[in-house]
Amino acid sequence: MSRQAVKHPEKTASTGTYSAGLVCDGWLYVSGHASQDLKTGAVISGSTGEETSRTLSSIGAVLNEAGCSFEDVVKCTCYLARIEDFGAFNEAYSKFFSGIPPARTTVQAVLWGGLKVEIDAIARIPARKS
Repeated sequence: MSRQAVKHPEKTASTGTYSAGLVCDGWLYVSGHASQDLKTGAVISGSTGEETSRTLSSIGAVLNEAGCSFEDVVKCTCYLARIEDFGAFNEAYSKFFSGIPPARTTVQAVLWGGLKVEIDAIARIPARKS
């Protein structure tokens, strides 16, 4: 089993002991991302749609660092502070996935610092890049 850490290209804040992404045997596991300032770790509050877009943009940077795109994502787990915000979340989320969307689980959860959204992802690294 080979393992390689993937860093977020813009993140300098220390927000815990974890890798932004981890490549293992041709798969990329992306840790939970949220709407945060990557230099300070502070929450960037906004609407559910805004936080979803900011979160997925952050995940996109990690995907890119590993040679992946949103088309390579096969599974997301999504956490919403308020499940009632599902419509706004889903509308913003759908803009990042063209074609066949990944499998997804969406649950309500207590999120740190007043966040509305957190998302993690699993992607298959394209054969040309693994």
